[in-house]
Amino acid sequence: MSKTVIIIGGGVVGLCTAYYLQKEGCNVTVIDKSTMDAGASYVNAGYLTPSHIIPMAAPGMISTGLRYMFNSSSPFYMKPRLDLDFLKWAWNFKKSSTHKKVAKAIPVIKEINVLSRELFMDIKKSGDLGIFHLERKGLLMLYQTNKMHDHEMEVAEKAKFLGLEVKELGQPELSKIEPDIAINAKGAIHYECDAHSTPSEFMARMKDYLITSGVKILKEQEVLDIDLNRGKQCQVKTTKATYFSDEVVLAAGSWSGNFGKKLKLNLSLQAGKGYRINVEEKTRIKMPAILMEAKMAVTPMKGYTRFAGTMEFTGINHEIRKERIEAIAKGAENYYEGLKISQDDKNAAQCGLRPVTPDGLPYIGKSKKYNNLTIATGHAMMGWSLGPITGKLVSELVCNNQMSMDISSFNPERKF
Repeated sequence: MSKTVIIIGGGVVGLCTAYYLQKEGCNVTVIDKSTMDAGASYVNAGYLTPSHIIPMAAPGMISTGLRYMFNSSSPFYMKPRLDLDFLKWAWNFKKSSTHKKVAKAIPVIKEINVLSRELFMDIKKSGDLGIFHLERKGLLMLYQTNKMHDHEMEVAEKAKFLGLEVKELGQPELSKIEPDIAINAKGAIHYECDAHSTPSEFMARMKDYLITSGVKILKEQEVLDIDLNRGKQCQVKTTKATYFSDEVVLAAGSWSGNFGKKLKLNLSLQAGKGYRINVEEKTRIKMPAILMEAKMAVTPMKGYTRFAGTMEFTGINHEIRKERIEAIAKGAENYYEGLKISQDDKNAAQCGLRPVTPDGLPYIGKSKKYNNLTIATGHAMMGWSLGPITGKLVSELVCNNQMSMDISSFNPERKF
């Protein structure tokens, strides 16, 4: 007998979950309070990143945040505020930022990212979504200083040990791989294992496919209450109606913590705001890259080049800080000779909120308190990269299928 499932959240994780659940014959409804055309799933860098093996909660990150605390244009900004949830999260973040915990997380992050990259490729091969932009050119880590080179080489050696494809490029090799624009960098580490995409295109195609496949997508309906009836029938009340299901999946991104409170669950999350600038004029940039000193991403997408970056902890809001947009534009112009980002492009910048856990690992799993609730959130900067695998894992949990990987590290009720 097929299950009826309500997914709260229509971002990449929610839609990918709907994709795999409907493949299993489930009756699926996705509910989102937005118009589902903006936010973190639309403004991210579009990376599929097996190379990003270091969790955000790494040694030195808290001291970096403290150093940048009063500089609102810095790449990593924590606004000082007396908020109990934030203070608890920050304390757990500090406790998680040890060499021992990072070393334990690295192989898990690598495994889940590789699995997700292959699922992205499988979706493309299936033809379900038609033709959409997805390329595996790898990712350049561009550095201007020896300090950044040495830092990234440490990561590269770990990546090589785990079997990921990595090369070091000097200036001559860099000129060959990116021949049409001069780059102000000493060289690059090329993670050949990575890929990139155009998020807005993928999201639009996925929504069309899901609707055609019978998935109900309910936009502009804010969820007011969730009643899981002690593990029995679920009841989800929105601003427009009340819906019933066998199971609920919580994939509401940065808002998941608020739902957790309603259900008396301790989902420690903070919203990490990121920004993007799209440049539609030809930039001659062919390769996706991380500009290491500027701590920002560059992605050639379908129809434009995207410049994205920053991690800003200022609570749940969509306020655009102009100084942060300027920092991204200046960072990009400093690396690519002749590049000039117009004021119009900067004025059209958008932001999105990424849900960040204290240890940088996502929450994926069943709640012990409610056997009809599955949690899928907290992916931080890897949300786009991990969308398909998260959806696949959730479908396996809901349908009691064999799991694609061990998910104990992602336990939503883990201790920090």
